Amino acid sequence: MYKNILLIITFIFIAQCSLDTKTGFWTKSEITKEKKDDLKEIFKPAEILEKEFNKNLKIKINSSYAKKPFINNLSNNAGYINFNSNFKEISKFKFKKIKNFDFINPDLLMGDDNSLIFFDDKGSILKINKNSKIIWKKNHYNKKEIKQKPSVYFATNQKILIAADSIANLYAMDYTNGDLIWKNFNTASFNSEIKIFDNKVFLIDFENVIRCVSIKNGEEIWRFATEKSFIKSQRKLSLIIQDGLVIFIDTFGDINALDLNTGSLIWQAQTIKEDIFENAFLLKSSRLVYDDETIFVSNNQNNFFAIDSKNGIIKWEQTINSYIEPSIIENIVLTISEEGFLFVIDKKNGNILRSTNILNTVKNKNIYPTGFIAAKNFVYVSLSNGRLLKVGIEDGKTKDVIKIDNNKISRPYIINKQMYILRDNAIIRIE
Repeated sequence: MYKNILLIITFIFIAQCSLDTKTGFWTKSEITKEKKDDLKEIFKPAEILEKEFNKNLKIKINSSYAKKPFINNLSNNAGYINFNSNFKEISKFKFKKIKNFDFINPDLLMGDDNSLIFFDDKGSILKINKNSKIIWKKNHYNKKEIKQKPSVYFATNQKILIAADSIANLYAMDYTNGDLIWKNFNTASFNSEIKIFDNKVFLIDFENVIRCVSIKNGEEIWRFATEKSFIKSQRKLSLIIQDGLVIFIDTFGDINALDLNTGSLIWQAQTIKEDIFENAFLLKSSRLVYDDETIFVSNNQNNFFAIDSKNGIIKWEQTINSYIEPSIIENIVLTISEEGFLFVIDKKNGNILRSTNILNTVKNKNIYPTGFIAAKNFVYVSLSNGRLLKVGIEDGKTKDVIKIDNNKISRPYIINKQMYILRDNAIIRIE
């Protein structure tokens, strides 16, 4: 409530007042004093790390490979993946362009049967096999809904496919044939990851309400609301399920842990300062990632946190500017900043072991990373210009720049040693 009241007061104040000397509200000397004595101190951001550190340090990973980390992953940790390619065999499964692709950051759903689930600009759900052939295509919208061009988010337990969308629908389909099982209408649109656990579905809407519903019939089991937001999140909201808790982040950057069965609040942690409320307009947070009783999350406000999953206490914090989800491999954390630096961090104490500039060969300074995975000896980093960087894990240096497309591409996904990448009108397959 405090944040919303503060926002309203601020809007009214800005609309009715001019902050110059003509209004008589402040004198010229008073404005100068305010700038010198207060504004620089209160709103001075932490310095963004844009320097290489320990760039000669060699890193070797001896961890075992993660098994199908993109299938019903309740922790969101992709870990270390078995993949290698010469990138000579690249094919595309095309569909009509999704207009809001850059804003909604959709995910490609992977099934245990090696199938892929995605949607097109009319809300049709497509299930395709590993060879990019359509298994089925179903549309469960009326004409009015189709015109609204819904964005759709997915989850599956390999029997039932759950879909939630940007026009407030939540529905279940038979995963085998795409037939509709049930469909409900919500009071607010959805914009979150979806998790399925123990025949329960968990997801968050634009009003910061997390819902737990039955996968069998869509009936609501419980709901929990945080502060209602006047703005839509610039990133899909994230949630994880671990140790009897469902843990999610809301549009204000607050992380909430609830009892899985009752929805009761267990703890809450903040990731942005309460007084700097205007940050909520521009806040972009990464997915929550869980490993070893710790939640890792970062944002574009120059904050990277490791939070105790049992009580919400911050274990350590770093000034890394990133809204890309990290990968945790054994005792190290890998992440990439918006400025293009690959960081290797000690998982236990948060110390930066090494940082290297992986965009040093990119001339256009407006290019930025959109996601990454760690696979065998390399980190593969997607860029906003459709390129994929191949970065050595051992030395942190960019070995190759691979042209995948000419437009923004998603993070890489890997299943059965095949890589898939999304763009606004195609699923790109790399063998």
